[in-house]
Order: sequence, then structure tokens, then C-alpha cells
Amino acid sequence: MPTPSEIRVSIDVGCHSHSVAIGLPSGEVLDEFDLAHRPEGFDLFFERVESHQRRYGGGVSVAMEGYNGWARPLDTLVRSRGYRLFNINNLKLARFKEIFPAAAKSDRIDARKGLELFQLGDHLPVAKSVLQEVAATPLENEKLKRLTRRRRTLVNERSRLLSRMQADLQAVCPGLLAITKDADNVWFLNLLSHGDDLSKLARLRQCTILGIKGIGRKYASIITAWQKTASFSHDVAWVGPMIVEDARRVLELRTKLKALEAQCLELMEQSQIAQLIDSIPGFGPVCSSEIAGELGTIERFPKDGSLAVYLGMANLDNSSGKQRGSKNPKHVNTRAKAAMMVGVDRHRKQVPESQRYYEKKRTQGKTHNQAIRALGRHLSRVIFSMLKQGRYYEFREDKNSADWLKKA
Repeated sequence: MPTPSEIRVSIDVGCHSHSVAIGLPSGEVLDEFDLAHRPEGFDLFFERVESHQRRYGGGVSVAMEGYNGWARPLDTLVRSRGYRLFNINNLKLARFKEIFPAAAKSDRIDARKGLELFQLGDHLPVAKSVLQEVAATPLENEKLKRLTRRRRTLVNERSRLLSRMQADLQAVCPGLLAITKDADNVWFLNLLSHGDDLSKLARLRQCTILGIKGIGRKYASIITAWQKTASFSHDVAWVGPMIVEDARRVLELRTKLKALEAQCLELMEQSQIAQLIDSIPGFGPVCSSEIAGELGTIERFPKDGSLAVYLGMANLDNSSGKQRGSKNPKHVNTRAKAAMMVGVDRHRKQVPESQRYYEKKRTQGKTHNQAIRALGRHLSRVIFSMLKQGRYYEFREDKNSADWLKKA
């Protein structure tokens, strides 16, 4: 038997265990087994893969569904061994199963599908997009990814708490909520969390009010004026403690968010991608950190169009015959898209040419979000070129040029 160029491994990822199929480029299946998601299971996996590698020679390519998900830390261990790692595109795998259905459905059959995808990719270039090789990502961007995702989770939690707290305040004591324009004010949150009994706020002395952190004479006079007409509903006895608890949690989340943002700023000094994106007017540290963390490396994207799709700034052509149309892509990183939408919206307010382009799209009947995505499509080209060349953003006014967005 001729020596194959590589050993191919397909893993059907599960929550507690994974199914593994090992084969050759010829399609021959060498081994099949179940892998427990435990250290001893990982040791068994590498032991069996290496035994086949010693026998047949060549490198090792591993394909798994849900890279960076349930497979962690197996995916990291695979890359640390020097194996090539491929992520199986879930949507395209589903289409593949529809076109080439199996006689039955089981984890082992699904694992074999990965080996079939390897073979299909050898002979059909279009099928290569089903298996996407995972490029090496700088450690600082991996850290940014974890930190910004954590930050986004805490931001969402704070938004839910504030919404619930304001609804409860409106029902229990609407006059109290009226003394502030924003319930997320630190001084107002400190006032709510001053004691366990919300109704006692109406009886606080001015010296006590002034002793609360963040409250000076201006806010103290507003609170004193409210106390004269303060009234509470009958359910304040049991709803009040809930409001106090939510206020204290929001204050705690503010502290944690500041700590996370400080960590992101430190990592940005090490991340080239974050620094380059941060040079674009309007994006700022938060958006730049989020986008850098989700991108990881620009080497993942062969052209600016694929980057634009990933960022949610471009639609796919969906034309047929005389009918012309487009459709929303499903391969969009929703976190990166949210950061891009915020960054692009701020960017157009700071760059006159971008603002004029946005207004042009609005006059054409586009909605705000559609106009922002249209501008974001142009910025995706700029970002792609910046990251490929390692150059900072620079806006140049050139009256003789039709290009209104210039990149450094």
C-alpha cells in the first residue's frame, strides 16, 4: 500500500462524549471509537491517532463540528500537537446530508461524514468551504475574545436588571423614579441601595443623604423635595427588597465592567488588529476589542467580501433569470456585527464624507440600519486592506478622486 500523505480524523462533538473516525485519503476507515470528554479520554485519542500515524506515516488533519464550543479543550490540544484543525461548517454539513443522506442517523455515522467531506474536498473545490481550516490566532486576540464576550454578557445582564428595576419602581414609587433622568446614575443606585427598606428613603435626614457616595448638595435638594410628597404602594414591603437587590447588583456589574474594560485596554497594546481598527474614527476601544477578538486573524479571510459577510455588512446575491435580488447570509458573527453597527454609526458622525454617503442612502429610501450596513460594506474593504498591509487608518480628502473613503 502506498504511503498516504496524511491521517484524517473526524470528530462528531457531543456534550459529554465524542465519536471519532480515523481514515486515509483513499476513503478507508482505520478506526472508530467513542471518546469521553475527560483527560483520560483525550490521552486515549492521541494514543490511537499516533499509533496509526506511526504505521502509515504522514501528517494528521482533524475535522470537528463546533470548533471553540463543546469540543474545548480538545481543539486546543489538537493544535498544540501540530495537527491541522478544520472546522466543519454546520449549515453546509446539513446541506451535504440532504444531498447524500445516510441510511440511518447515529454519532458514528456523523463522524464518518467528516471523512467523506475530506474526500469530497479533494475532488470538488466548492466543497472545500465546508471544511474551514482553523488559522493560528495570536494569544492576545484569543484573550480579547473571551473578555469581550464576558463583557457583553454582563452588559446584557445590566440592561435586563435596569429594565426590571425601573418597572418595579414605576409601580411601587413612581415619584422616586422621576427624580432622575437615568436610573443607571451611580448616585441614584447608591441611594436605592442605602438600606434594605426602600420606604425609609422618605425619612432620611439631609446629613445622611449627603453622606451617600455621589450625592452632593444639588442631588440632595432634589431628594429632599421628593421626600415631601413621597408615597409608596401597598406592595413596597416585598417589592422594595427586590429593587434594592437589583440596584446593588447593577453597581456590582458596573465595577466588573470597568475591570474588564481595563483588561481589554491592556491587551489592545499587544494586539495589532485592535490597534489598527481603533485608529478608525468612531470605533473606540470597546468596538475595536470586540472585532479584533472575533476576527482573531485576517488570514481567515481570502478577500474583503468574505470579511464583509462575516461582519454582517454584506448580503449574498440571490438572482435567478430576470429576477434580481439578495438574501441575508447565515454565516455572520452576530457579536462582530453588533460592534460594527455601533462603530460605523459613530464613524459617520465624525467623518463628513461618510455622513454624506449615509445621507445619500437615506434619500434613496434606505432605513437607518440599511444605510449603516451600506457604509459598513465600504469600511469592510478598508479594514481588510488595513489589516493585510498592517497600516493605520488615514482619511484623505482628494477632490479629483471618486473614492471618498481612503485608507492608509
